[in-house]
Amino acid sequence: MADQSDILSLMQRLDQRSRNIFREIVEGYLATGEPVGSRTLSKAGIALSPASIRNVMADLTDLGLLDAPHISAGRAPTHKGLRLFVDGFLEYGDPSREDKKQIDDRLASAGTDLEAVLGEASDILSGLAGGAGLVASPARDAAVRHVEFVPLAGGEALCVLVTEDGDVENRILKVPDGLPATALIEAGNYLSTRLKGRTLAEAASEVRAELQDRRAALDAATTALVEAGLAEWGGDAPGRGRSLIVRGRANLLEDAKAAQDLDRVRQLFNELERQQSLLEILDTTREAGGVRLFIGSENRLFPLSGSSVIVAPYMGGTKHVIGALGVIGPTRLNYARVIPMVDYTAKVVGEILSSRRGKDGK
Repeated sequence: MADQSDILSLMQRLDQRSRNIFREIVEGYLATGEPVGSRTLSKAGIALSPASIRNVMADLTDLGLLDAPHISAGRAPTHKGLRLFVDGFLEYGDPSREDKKQIDDRLASAGTDLEAVLGEASDILSGLAGGAGLVASPARDAAVRHVEFVPLAGGEALCVLVTEDGDVENRILKVPDGLPATALIEAGNYLSTRLKGRTLAEAASEVRAELQDRRAALDAATTALVEAGLAEWGGDAPGRGRSLIVRGRANLLEDAKAAQDLDRVRQLFNELERQQSLLEILDTTREAGGVRLFIGSENRLFPLSGSSVIVAPYMGGTKHVIGALGVIGPTRLNYARVIPMVDYTAKVVGEILSSRRGKDGK
C-alpha cells in the first residue's frame, strides 16, 4: 500500500493542467484497456495542442505515473499512477440501485446456509466486477454442539457439523462401498461426545491421540471415518479448517490480449491454488477494519501478475470480523464501482449471518 505522504507529495507536484490530463488518461485506460494518445485527449476537450499535451504526458511519465507500452503509442497508468488516481482523484459512494438490488436479491435467495451464502457472494462479485470472486469462510473458533454423518449414494457421506453459535456446515466425504450405517452413527456419536462444548482446535489432537492409542474402542471402519472427518474439518491444520471459495476464473482470461498477458494469468491461476496464502491476504482486512485495495506489486502474493485485489471484512452475529471477501482482476478494474460493491456485499453477508444466529437464539 502506498504511503499517504507520498500521495500528497505527488498531488502537490501536479498543476491543474497536469491533473486534468492525468485524470483523462487514467479514465480512458480504465474504460478501454488501451493506452491513451495526445490526439484522443485533444478531441476529448483538453484545450491544448497535441504537442503541449505530449509534453505534459512526458512529465507525468518522468514522475513514474504513466508508461508507454509500445513505441509511438499513447500512455497508460503505471501501478503507481493507479494508486495516485484511486487515493487522490477517485470519488465513489454507494453502489448503484441496480447493483444493490442484485446483491440483495441473490443473497436473500441463498437462504441462511453458510456455504450457500458465501458461494453466492463469490458468484455475485465475479459476475458484477468482471474478475474472480474470493470469499474466505470464517475461522471456526466456536464450540461444537453436534456432529453427524449422513449416508449418500455413490460411496459418499455427508458430515454435518453444528456449532454453539448456530453455524451448520456440511462436507462430503468419500467412504468405502458397503460401509454399514452403524459405523456412520457410531462415528457421529463419538465425535459429538468428544467435541461437544469444545472447539475443533482444542479437541482434535486429543481425539487423534486417543484413536492412536486404541482407547476409543472403535472398529477400523468407524475409526477411519472419524479420522476422515477430522481431516476434512481441519481442526488443527493451517487455516483451521477454513475454505476459500473462488468463482469466475474464466473472467481473468477475457482481459488477456497477448502472450505476456496469458503468462501472467497462468501465474495467477497457480497462485489461486495456494489457499493458505490467499487466506492470509484476505485476513489483512481484520486489522484494517474496512476495504483494502492492492494494486500490482503492492500485493506480495501477486506482484508480477498485473492484478488488483479489493477485499473487505464481514462480521458475524457477535459483531466482530469473522471472514473476508473480495475480487481479483486486471488493474483496469472499475474501481469506482467495484470498491463500494465489495464493501456492500460484505455488509449484507454479515447481516445475513447475524440474522441467522439471532433466529437460533444466539
